[in-house]
Amino acid sequence: MDKNQIIGIILIFALLIGYGIYTSPTEEQKAEISRKQDSIRRENSRLLRLDSLRKIEDSISEVEKNKAQINVDSTIVDSVKLVNLDKNYGVFANSAKGIEEFITLENKKIKIKFTTKGAYPYYAELKEFKTHDSLPLILFENNENIFNLSFSAKNNRINTSDLFFENISGKPVIDASTNKQSVTLRVNAGEGKYIEYKYTLQPESYLLKYDVRFYGLENDIASNASYIDILWKAKSRRQEKGAKWENQNTTIYYKTKTGEVDYLTETSDDKEENIDLKVKWIAYKNHFFSSVLIAHNSFSEAKLKYEKDELEEKYLKDFESNIYLEFEKSNDKKYEFSYYLGPNDYDILSDVSVAEKDKLDLEKMIPLGWTVFRWVNIYIIIPLFNFLGLIFGTNMGIIILVMTLLIKLVLFPLTLKSFKSSAKMRVLKPQIDEINKKIPKEKTMERQQATMALYKKVGVNPMGGCLPMLLQMPILIAMFRFFPASIELRQKSFLWATDLSSYDSIFDFPAGFSIPMYGDHISLFTLLMAAAMLVSQLLNKNQMSGGNAQMPGMKMMLYMMPVMMLLWFNNYSAGLSYYYFLSNMVTIIQTLVIRKMIDEDALLATLNANKKKPKKQSKWQSRLAEMQKQQEQQKKKKRR
Repeated sequence: MDKNQIIGIILIFALLIGYGIYTSPTEEQKAEISRKQDSIRRENSRLLRLDSLRKIEDSISEVEKNKAQINVDSTIVDSVKLVNLDKNYGVFANSAKGIEEFITLENKKIKIKFTTKGAYPYYAELKEFKTHDSLPLILFENNENIFNLSFSAKNNRINTSDLFFENISGKPVIDASTNKQSVTLRVNAGEGKYIEYKYTLQPESYLLKYDVRFYGLENDIASNASYIDILWKAKSRRQEKGAKWENQNTTIYYKTKTGEVDYLTETSDDKEENIDLKVKWIAYKNHFFSSVLIAHNSFSEAKLKYEKDELEEKYLKDFESNIYLEFEKSNDKKYEFSYYLGPNDYDILSDVSVAEKDKLDLEKMIPLGWTVFRWVNIYIIIPLFNFLGLIFGTNMGIIILVMTLLIKLVLFPLTLKSFKSSAKMRVLKPQIDEINKKIPKEKTMERQQATMALYKKVGVNPMGGCLPMLLQMPILIAMFRFFPASIELRQKSFLWATDLSSYDSIFDFPAGFSIPMYGDHISLFTLLMAAAMLVSQLLNKNQMSGGNAQMPGMKMMLYMMPVMMLLWFNNYSAGLSYYYFLSNMVTIIQTLVIRKMIDEDALLATLNANKKKPKKQSKWQSRLAEMQKQQEQQKKKKRR
């Protein structure tokens, strides 16, 4: 850049600075400009506030419009609801809406709450019992029990569980401890028309009478309606310590009009059965408590089913019954039912009746065994148990001990006879061995004939030891059924067992650990029973006929049976294990005493002396010999 260019740039900057100084406003002009700018800012702020106010006013107006629209919509919705209620429920439309309330009816034994929505038992508590963890024993509550009548009324399908009933008495709590009391719930269907449920409870009773009345509805019920459908659903609650054992005793029982009491197999995960015959009652049976619906006349037919609850923590099974009830159109139609909500006590169930000479057979829900075993329990064990209860009260450990001693004492003649017969067979064993040495194995028939000939000569019946044992079997099996089914043992403690109706435990395995087929605990009564059984069998192994105890298979059974009993009984009733332990201990003592009573040398001398005595053939033996002669003659003729 040369000198002239530099001078030119300097002059330009000088001119620009000079022009700026010349054109800058005076102080008065600056003040005026500031006032104008402030005025503009104030105006803009005012306009912004006005705009905000307009927006707020517009939003308030919109809210008011929405409110008005909501009121209009609500009116429309209510109208639609009324139309739908009238369409779906017909004459019962006014009862399809309401507020659910609860009414309590109770005596000293049971407390029942009814819901006005559906008018069925909503809650049932047995006051005299507790759960295994000392909580109130509640059969059901909330929606664990649902009862619904379904029928057609002028093209509408009416479900009573959807309807709100009116509590006629108006009292929320009714006490039937001293006098019979009733709860009456009614759902109106217009002037002079209604459905009425009436529940009646007597003092000191588990039986709740339940009457259903259809009044003035003969023209409203569909003309082709011949049945009322009843849906009864319930969840069976876990009440006992051993959920697995309790579940195996939980199922649906029923009795047909013909008198047969039957049940759905307990051990399935789910079970369903259609009953085409008329049904007298249906029972949702837990191990020790039941809910039973009884028809004073009968139900037409029923479809029963249950599903097992896999967790088994709070519930065991879900029950459901679809029941059909014949319907006759009438101005005033009444159906009579009863609920039994109570314990599975044999004496109590035997006395339950809803009419004279109407045997309900509810006691058959208690599994006392088949035919002869049940008879033994009913006519021998239960009366003896009740008699000892009068003497020893509720001390079940002593009652079982005395019962065991009495039973063993009564059976002692049979036991002694069995021992004597076994002793005879044992002292004859050397002579049997001599026969087997002389006659080869191939000639099996000849061996048997020679052996029987020896028994005949000495006067020994080879079945003499088996028959007395067989006669004792019904009692042994009857006791196996009696103890687990006896509610009298429930929550009764003895020694280390806190509940004789359930398993006892001296050691519980860590949570989540369980031995297959054995369980998650160790039962001491079961251990003692298995040990006593092993000792008893070892003492008696040589008492068996012909020394069969020495056979390998029999030796194995001596040890296998106690082991199997140890596995099976670990989760069973402690009272049952205790009884079998006592029974085996008494058997051990009897064995030792009888061995001292029997002189085997003298017994053998008596048997040998019998060989010399002339033997008379019985009529049966004579006929058998004659038949054998005829067969031999026929064979000779054929050979010729």
